[in-house]
Amino acid sequence: MTTLQGPSFARVIVFHIIALLCSNPLVVAARSSIKLGDELNSTSQLVSQGGNFTLGFFTVAATDYAYLGIWYTNEEVSNNDKPTKVWVANPNTPIETISGFTQAVLTIDSAGKLLIANGGRSILNITEEETVKNLNVSLSATLEDTGNFVLRDELEDKTVWQSFDHPTNVILPGMKLGVNHRTGQTWELTSWLSDQIPASGAFTLTWESTQASGELVMQRRGKRYWTSGPLIENNFKYMRINHPDDDYKYNLSFISNDDEKYFTFYAVAESSKSPMLVLSPNGGISVEYIELNFRVSPIGFCYGYEADNGCVISKLPECRSDLEKFEDKRASLGSKTSTIQRDSSESSLSDCMIFCWKYCSCIGFSSEISTNGMRCNFLTGSKEYRVDERGSVDLVYLLVSENSTVRVNKPTKGKKWIWAVIPIAGMVVLIIGLCCLRKRKLSLKGEEKRKQEKYLLELTTSEGFIDPSDEGQFDGRKGHDVKIYSFDLIMVATNNFSDENKLGVGGFGSVYKGKLHDMSEIAIKRLSRTSGQGLVEFKNELILITKLQHTNLVRVLGCCIHGDEKMLIYEYMPNRSLDFFLFDAVKRAQLDWQKRVSIIEGVAQGLLYLHKYSRMRVIHRDLKAGNVLLDEDMRPKISDFGMARIFWRNETEAKTKRVVGTYGYMSPEYAMQGTFSMKSDVFSFGVLMLEIVSGRRNNSFYHIDLPFNLIAYAWQLWKEGEALKLTDLALENYELHVRDQLYRTIHIGLLCVQENAKDRPTMSAVVSMLGSETIPLQAPNQPAFITGRSVPGQAPDKGNSKECSISHMSVSAMDAR
Repeated sequence: MTTLQGPSFARVIVFHIIALLCSNPLVVAARSSIKLGDELNSTSQLVSQGGNFTLGFFTVAATDYAYLGIWYTNEEVSNNDKPTKVWVANPNTPIETISGFTQAVLTIDSAGKLLIANGGRSILNITEEETVKNLNVSLSATLEDTGNFVLRDELEDKTVWQSFDHPTNVILPGMKLGVNHRTGQTWELTSWLSDQIPASGAFTLTWESTQASGELVMQRRGKRYWTSGPLIENNFKYMRINHPDDDYKYNLSFISNDDEKYFTFYAVAESSKSPMLVLSPNGGISVEYIELNFRVSPIGFCYGYEADNGCVISKLPECRSDLEKFEDKRASLGSKTSTIQRDSSESSLSDCMIFCWKYCSCIGFSSEISTNGMRCNFLTGSKEYRVDERGSVDLVYLLVSENSTVRVNKPTKGKKWIWAVIPIAGMVVLIIGLCCLRKRKLSLKGEEKRKQEKYLLELTTSEGFIDPSDEGQFDGRKGHDVKIYSFDLIMVATNNFSDENKLGVGGFGSVYKGKLHDMSEIAIKRLSRTSGQGLVEFKNELILITKLQHTNLVRVLGCCIHGDEKMLIYEYMPNRSLDFFLFDAVKRAQLDWQKRVSIIEGVAQGLLYLHKYSRMRVIHRDLKAGNVLLDEDMRPKISDFGMARIFWRNETEAKTKRVVGTYGYMSPEYAMQGTFSMKSDVFSFGVLMLEIVSGRRNNSFYHIDLPFNLIAYAWQLWKEGEALKLTDLALENYELHVRDQLYRTIHIGLLCVQENAKDRPTMSAVVSMLGSETIPLQAPNQPAFITGRSVPGQAPDKGNSKECSISHMSVSAMDAR
């Protein structure tokens, strides 16, 4: 037997004892208010004076988080569930617990703020300091019999703050939905993330006034989703709160004047035990009275093709029909049905539904609570399942069609049908032979489409998924703000990938210019089947680049997948890439020094954003002239994030067994040991700077006498005091101040390519050095020479005259690009 010891266990025992004592009304007298300096902990509660409502801390077992909430004291619940919470103080600021208990307290501090604190540290300010300024001496917070939690200045007998002005997912009798134009106060409901997690979900409910009366309007993720229709004779057009055959249990009313426009309701005396309207996580509105809890509207999900129940009409995905809907079933799935999972702290059941509805390969979904919030399980493949109404299997939502039928084998009543079948049997035999080939062809085509859809589903259900509800212009599918383009559309846009539309060729494949039907221009990177950039890199680039927004980063518009074809669709850059100008004997004359300075500074700003200011720290790992695109004004944009790597904020370096990149741009620690960091990008940027100054490639630079790279040549000139000899001949006629800029640029470039990564500056320091001519620069140490050739001034190894390439020095096979 294991013995539990220590202060933590003792605290838990004390918590349990106090909780038992406090739950007994004979032991502890209930109170309805707290005053300045009082504390309400997890073992005590406030009960309104008439006993209608209770305020206290409650725990969500599935997440082990605690919240402060209000509920009906005597609400009858079924299945051992907890009472419905009519208000939650901290839905998006959960409190950690110890063995199901929290040490947090509700208090009014010395400044007069009503807040939740833990260990003397404020977790959440329920009221702001400005609200209670100069009122803290006589403040008290009281739970009233209406369910309203009120902070009041007793001295002046006025309300300072009340929970009715900050509703969550429930409206109680006397509460308002609408707006106060005089004070700017708005009242609206926000759904929970799930039935158990109080965090803000997908839906909001508010009141909109009309000329006649007004209507309740539900929005999903900020878009109009459902309306109740006008309020007429104590009911809404699409929401029957009061049944016409029964006595009214709710009196519904609205106020509309210059100051206020709002909806409210009251329960008829003694007819409602727990009156409230609840906005559910699924976008439904539930009415609770007497011992009933039923959903009045909308029934089920809104699909966009129906309006007779209040659902807002929206564009129907091409692959869906107005005969389809999701039905919830207790079912076990067949072996040919596969599941794709996606965890998200912001997804709800409706998000799972919308995503599945818009993605054609999805045949159903389910959701469950996970450590990250909610998990969507998307079903693909064959729709095979066995219904089990006993509830022994999980609840799933399966896509069904209203005109679909279920085949059931029944005994025949006679054999007269045989005589009708015989005359056509011969014809059937003949047709079968003709259909077989066509059927097989269609089957293969269908299988290819299912694979494509499944991959798209996997692609868009990655960790970075946001919300697919926005309407797309291409195939009705959209994720990460990225469009999925059809192959036919790309074929038309590129004139069947004609040579005149080809912009260039690289190790990954070819890039084509395309023109869409609206005359907008795009660039299509068509990945070669033999490209080193595979599915992982393709997915990485597509998802990563959509999270990054900067003027010096290229924008990916979408992708196209067709069989083995993988294509990325970019915004079109009319001036192609930097190497198109820089390494051409004629075209580089168009790059005067000011343009080159602008390009260097723009690339530096883009890298600084990736390393420091983006939502995640990103190491590009393949920065080179070919991956710097130029727009119509010759402004640079970093592209090609297929090899990029995301770093956590406390992560400084990482190691890989698969070294990928481009010869001549890789830092020595990456090429030799597989170790990369932000300083790896700094090295690549230093090489790029030297290339921009000289107009020569690093990995193709050859001196007349000694075969070594551009870095080695620049270092030799630096040591000899002749650094300016590195300057491109196209920049010969430069002025004196340009001479200083050239010298300083070469100096910074050599600092970036130093052999030891710790010696290299950060991109923050580089941007500062480029932006100011007064910042002193350190003397550079010897840069890295990683071409495997002799370094000037170094005697060759007599024992081994064979030249070694970088691929032999790497930790694994090198993927050249």
